[in-house]
Amino acid sequence: MTTRIDRRFAALAAENRAALVTYLMAGDPDPATSLEVFHAMAKAGADVLEIGMAFTDPMADGPSIQAAGLRALQAGMTLKKTLALVADFRKTDDDTPIVLMGYYNPIYVMGVDKFLAAAQEAGVDGLIVVDLPPEEDDELCLPALKAGLNFIRLATPTTDDRRLPSVLNNTSGFVYYVSLTGITGAAIADYGKVGAAVARIKGHTALPVAVGFGVKTADNARQIAAQADGVVVGTALVDALKKSLDADNKATSGTVEAVAALVRELASGVSAGRKVAAE
Repeated sequence: MTTRIDRRFAALAAENRAALVTYLMAGDPDPATSLEVFHAMAKAGADVLEIGMAFTDPMADGPSIQAAGLRALQAGMTLKKTLALVADFRKTDDDTPIVLMGYYNPIYVMGVDKFLAAAQEAGVDGLIVVDLPPEEDDELCLPALKAGLNFIRLATPTTDDRRLPSVLNNTSGFVYYVSLTGITGAAIADYGKVGAAVARIKGHTALPVAVGFGVKTADNARQIAAQADGVVVGTALVDALKKSLDADNKATSGTVEAVAALVRELASGVSAGRKVAAE
């Protein structure tokens, strides 16, 4: 059974174009604005939406995404409300792939079976759960695959050839290559090493490889898109949203467009990427 993620990457490959994968926290700065922003991102050129699940202890996230999670939690966001947001999104967009990204604790508290049933019903296509290693696949990964959801794993510069097969085992949808060591929002990737890393991963899997961490501008996106199947952007979008808020962290009339404008810029960079690779 194919998912929206599988179909989207296949369609983009046929066009010889990389995917733009965008991340924002569900419920930041409030659920209603968040829904508007996700719709605007899809219309502006986001090929896959990564939607963050707010959590109180986001250990892999940098200051910007931690702050986004706090704003969402203060606005009353929960995992159930995140799934409701996805369901609302699906009322008018049944095509854009959606990946929920976050930590295992909220899923564990809800209960794996209950969560997977609700995620499937809401229209979720895949999961990235950053604190569940391959050794814990029985916990969530295998049940998610059985439920028809992609389970997307992260590979890093420190994932050597001995470890990589374990990381890729049971991975589906795409592989998310974290182009640097550290937390989200860190410095730009070393472009010279990205192509080699993508090639190494592709030596072990036929899955698309999307590269993230450090991508902030259209030029960053263009250079990554020339070497990978997808470009993941998170912190830059979270920062654009934050800058549009008022002094009380409330949405303004410019919030939705602030994010959409950056997505359009990034999408143009991604589209130009394969042209660069062909030259």
